[in-house]
Amino acid sequence: MKKRIITFMIMLLFLTISCKQQEDNPFFKEWDTPFSTPPFAEIKNEHYLPAFEEGIRQQQKEIAAITANKDAPTFKNTIEVLERSGAFLDRVNNVFDNLTSALTSDTLQQIAKEVSPLLSKHWDDIKLNVELFKRIKVVYEQKSEWDLTVEQNKLLDNYYKDFIRGGANLNERDKEKLRHINKELALLSLKFGENVLKENNSFEMIINNENELSGLPQNVIASAAEAAKERGHNRKWVFTLHKPSLIPFLQYSDKREYREKMFKGYITRGDHSNDLDNKEIVKKVVNYRIEKAKLLGYESHADFILEENMSGKPENVYKLLDQIWSPALIMAKKEAAGLQKMIYKSGKKFKLMPWDWWYYAEKLKKAKYDLDDEILRPYFKLENVRNGAFNVANKLFGITLTERKDIPVYHKDVKVFEVKEADGTHIGILYTDYFPRASKRGGAWMEAYRKQSRQEGKNITPIICNVCNFSKPSGNKPALISFGEATTLFHEFGHALHGLLSDCTYKSLSGTSVARDFVETFSQIMENWAAEPEVLKMYARHYQTGEPIPQELIDKIKKSSHFNQGFATIEYLAAAYLDMDWHTLTEVEDYDVNKFETEALNKINLISEIVVRYRSSYFSHIFSGGYSSGYYSYIWAEVLDADAFQAFKETSLFDRKTAQSFRKNLISQGGTEDPMVLYKRFRGREPDINALLERRGLK
Repeated sequence: MKKRIITFMIMLLFLTISCKQQEDNPFFKEWDTPFSTPPFAEIKNEHYLPAFEEGIRQQQKEIAAITANKDAPTFKNTIEVLERSGAFLDRVNNVFDNLTSALTSDTLQQIAKEVSPLLSKHWDDIKLNVELFKRIKVVYEQKSEWDLTVEQNKLLDNYYKDFIRGGANLNERDKEKLRHINKELALLSLKFGENVLKENNSFEMIINNENELSGLPQNVIASAAEAAKERGHNRKWVFTLHKPSLIPFLQYSDKREYREKMFKGYITRGDHSNDLDNKEIVKKVVNYRIEKAKLLGYESHADFILEENMSGKPENVYKLLDQIWSPALIMAKKEAAGLQKMIYKSGKKFKLMPWDWWYYAEKLKKAKYDLDDEILRPYFKLENVRNGAFNVANKLFGITLTERKDIPVYHKDVKVFEVKEADGTHIGILYTDYFPRASKRGGAWMEAYRKQSRQEGKNITPIICNVCNFSKPSGNKPALISFGEATTLFHEFGHALHGLLSDCTYKSLSGTSVARDFVETFSQIMENWAAEPEVLKMYARHYQTGEPIPQELIDKIKKSSHFNQGFATIEYLAAAYLDMDWHTLTEVEDYDVNKFETEALNKINLISEIVVRYRSSYFSHIFSGGYSSGYYSYIWAEVLDADAFQAFKETSLFDRKTAQSFRKNLISQGGTEDPMVLYKRFRGREPDINALLERRGLK
């Protein structure tokens, strides 16, 4: 009796502690913030693991309820219930994923390593659940009887295919193999990204002598001085691999040996045969993906991925790349010859190398068009560019974006905006986070803290974030960004609009949940407005005088729009080919990563003066992101966006009728229908590649 009382008391104590932990954990409460945005200040690192565990437990219970249902499977009692499951887990995962990209730490990275196998097992437990798949299959095979909407049909098709592609038809032995592969791939992806971030942060080039800063603009020098202070190097200048430091250095530094050091520091990340080396990870990922594809009945990983994309199969991707590669390579060779000529003309005798390209291209642009980034920079104050993108959205769709100071943020650099319809109806929330820091991965992206959906007639509004790495304020100057960075801001805002203007019922179809080679269409079409003279005059204003950018500079931007396009096109396309070559492999082997990469680039005759945009050892898009067999998506999306933008050029830049059609037929639809069906509904026909070739000057 005494033993039973002691056992009961211990259980009661554990229950009390557990309840107390849940009581203190913000994930276990309703968020009373405006629009139920995340209460970042309340969320501590120790809250994540218990919240993940509870989220998994809750969804397991929800799935069990579906399979235990004695009623015959229907769309409503199976597919819709499955779609609504996991809400608690989604909330935790969305916050965690976003912060591990934008504000990570050693602790968060360690939590990610603990959580990753738990989530991998959880997703496999769902997709390999025999009873659950039986119910889905019954609904799928009887779908003609359900009188489903177009969106419901797409949701049902997606779930059925996801379960097949997730291994539902495998035997038990192969299911266990698949579980192991998925777990390993998840961990390898985390490690790859972690290594790239550490490599980015560990490199620094310290300059002690002011004379060695020759050629660098004053704002670049000021930023380097601030970086030195932040890193404890007083009275020195520090340059890093973050793009706002790296690119201007390559463009303007007169010190060739320093340009070489910076460039090689960038292109050798993950390739130093040390504890941050990624080559072994690349090899393992490639081989696991081959094994997984074979297990599921596909020839290669690319065949597996592309089945769900607009391209359909690898040969279609190669055909697209080949169409653009040939004219782009011809142009790049002409550009290289022009730069070599400039080197000789300046009295130098060396051969043009990759670390020389940016420097001499900038000089040639200055000589040819009297234009460089530093002439333009004073007209691109970050806040003005951001407001310019917001104004474009207002003119197109009638929406407004107003800053909110009462919504919690996760870092002091983050701004928050409420998005409303013209009539004042709330649409959603947008966070912007624009400056680099050691805790943020490189690049630019959009994510969601909450996706748009409808539940029981109520619209669940989206919470979206744009994260970038732009030039920071320096000294007494505001953040003055390059024209290229301004274009990136418009690009990411296009992704944000895709999430914000979503008008779907089901969250797994809403916003950016579209085919990988369709998703960039909405971001890239926004880039077009960034460079239009009418729009430039709206937002490009001198940060000191407020004067709009002069027509003379606009004309120079337009005249130089084809400048260096051979370089830009083939360094990107080379990466797209490399991605495809890795993922069309069909045999598991002990690949020599650098040798394979070299052979892949030699096969397309990449010239020695240009290095592929992403080498394998830091190609995060495909080895720690979602773009494996999909890096070509940007160029396919450019075919779509170049053609789609012509609809506005054929009417007017802010034609409301065209904009309404674009919103209704494309951007609001998410993944509710086949992408080409949606595109043709807007454009009236399939896209024409000629618009892209003309834009890049390749025709």
